[in-house]
Amino acid sequence: MLDHLIENATVVDGTGTSARTADVGILDGRIAVIGKVSEAARTREDASGLVLAPGFVDPHTHYDAQLFWDPYATPSLQHGVTTVVAGNCGFTLAPLRPEDAGYTRRMMAKVEGMSLAALEQGAPWTWRGFGEYLDALEGRIAVNAGFMVGHCALRRYVMGPDAIGGQPSDAQLASMVGLLHEAMDAGAWGFSTTQSSTHSDGDGHPVASRHARPDELLALSRAVGEHEGTQIEAIVAGCLDRFADAEIELLAELSATAGRPLNWNVLTIDAAVPERVPRQLLASERARKAGGRVVALTMPVLAPMNMSLGTFCALNLIPGWGPVLGLPVPERIRRLADPAVREELLRHARSEEAGVFRRLTDFGRYVIGDTYSERNAGLTGRVVRDIAAERGQDPFGCLVEICTADELRTVLWPMPTDNDPASWALRAETWRHEDVLLGGSDAGAHLDRMCGAPYTTRFLGDCLRGRGLVGLEQAVKMLTDDPARLFGLRERGRIQEGFHADLVLFDPERIDAGPATLVHDLPGDSPRLDSRALGVRAVWVNGVEAVREDAVTGAVPGKVLRSGRDTRTVATK
Repeated sequence: MLDHLIENATVVDGTGTSARTADVGILDGRIAVIGKVSEAARTREDASGLVLAPGFVDPHTHYDAQLFWDPYATPSLQHGVTTVVAGNCGFTLAPLRPEDAGYTRRMMAKVEGMSLAALEQGAPWTWRGFGEYLDALEGRIAVNAGFMVGHCALRRYVMGPDAIGGQPSDAQLASMVGLLHEAMDAGAWGFSTTQSSTHSDGDGHPVASRHARPDELLALSRAVGEHEGTQIEAIVAGCLDRFADAEIELLAELSATAGRPLNWNVLTIDAAVPERVPRQLLASERARKAGGRVVALTMPVLAPMNMSLGTFCALNLIPGWGPVLGLPVPERIRRLADPAVREELLRHARSEEAGVFRRLTDFGRYVIGDTYSERNAGLTGRVVRDIAAERGQDPFGCLVEICTADELRTVLWPMPTDNDPASWALRAETWRHEDVLLGGSDAGAHLDRMCGAPYTTRFLGDCLRGRGLVGLEQAVKMLTDDPARLFGLRERGRIQEGFHADLVLFDPERIDAGPATLVHDLPGDSPRLDSRALGVRAVWVNGVEAVREDAVTGAVPGKVLRSGRDTRTVATK
């Protein structure tokens, strides 16, 4: 007898082949039968008119901490994501010395925008080794989760405070390599690192991995190649804009040295900068020639990130802006009121050195979000350009005046500059490249600034009822089988007999994501942005119903996926 039978579904199996109407039976956590099924089942449902797809795989999340207080990885699970990849960008919670827990929490709060109160109150912090960290999650999560080992954690564990600014001795490098081996023996998926100039710790210093030289990175990558089913994830300064020649060579060499795929985040596609995509994909071309594979992650939807002059955000990363926006609020307000200071900030923002952050400099296109003063009543939802015209001000001066009235608490939403037909046509073309993969949600990070987790349902809705840049079968493949194959997931990513029953049932006429709304449901009453899943009837993880009509069921059927056992090695060529 089957555990559950889904009847008359439009099955889109993840391989890209045409949809077909079929019944799908689940038994003992796996897909037992596909076709016209007459076998008895404990429960059954009619899925006529609904699409049944494999569970979606999100290749870039930061759920490392959130899974402790939110085993459902919301809102990803409601949006059909059944497997998440975490431990990215060089940031993990293990290995960890007890005396470094405070530093790690403050670093994660700064660099990944996590709530410090939630980190302090929501996770147990009882582990030391990476295996202990994985064991702490085993049996209590609703999604499948795989974890990379973060370079910053390795360095801090071995070098202590000297990890910031220091270089390891031969013995210390050997210890780091040994720790990485131990972590991968315990099931870590591989190694992640960052060299990005935007990543600083809670003290404002460049994070530990940014001080690593190529020989250290290569030694750690070599260790990755000694374990089954492993990967590398790397961030360099040029990821957000354009790689330097040395970065292209480094990414290719790391992958070729390990003999493993390397992915990076995120490929920004904008028709106004047509040279960016071919430049970034040179890393993939160079890697293939060297015997490796470098894969670019890119988002298939626009996931705006809000800003604020009162708290750390992307505006702080514009060259020349950090010293002003890092001042105490009263002094910050005083400096911003000076027209000469504002002019200097604009000069920096529009210079070549600002790189991709120039996208944020058209302040007239900003939309006012939440406000906190009587003077700003009625401004929420309005565009700064219109307000500035009414007041006879320049847009940036107008924006500063609005924020000052709220003591810089005003929420600002920059309107995307790359939402034009030419940029969407370029995206559709780029998605067809063999070394481009959809993903990069950052789910679990920057919780009060952005909500990238719903990209799966929003993308499908756009494919079915919007731009239609990709057909349904191909869109599902891009969200399921493609990432499953990159990470070597064993028997996941497709609707196939014998595969794990990770499934999403949705209404093709309704599938979409609701608007992002601010909720206060983190430990310590901290805020985050959330988004409802529209049109998702149900989600199964390992054959167990985890979501029904946008609500979690309370079941925790997810597994900690471990390298070797749950992932296999993928050829780089």
